[in-house]
Amino acid sequence: MRRTLFVAASTLAIATAAAAQDQAAQEAAEALGGAIGGLIALAMVIVVGAVVGWVASLIVKGTGSGLLLNILIGIAGSFLAGWLLPALGVAMPGGVVGALAAAVVGAVILLLLIRLIRRV
Repeated sequence: MRRTLFVAASTLAIATAAAAQDQAAQEAAEALGGAIGGLIALAMVIVVGAVVGWVASLIVKGTGSGLLLNILIGIAGSFLAGWLLPALGVAMPGGVVGALAAAVVGAVILLLLIRLIRRV
């Protein structure tokens, strides 16, 4: 009887330890997955910012700024459009295309503001 209780208690302790290890491993994997997802999101923001800034610089002639400034202008233009367009009551169509169009509009506005400031 004692041996059976000892074996049952040992089995329960091993199973509990294994479950705790599995849970810790799962939490570590989720944290790593979240970190990788964050890096992918950052890479996407940089690439989309570069494309939006480049398109905006094509629309506003004579403002060739280079890759780094295109990225910064594209990202800042996206934020500007996200704040300014709804404040003006302009509704862009939903989805990825609408978000990209709004970002380009914001980047063009930003480039025009930069051009205006440089002239003054």
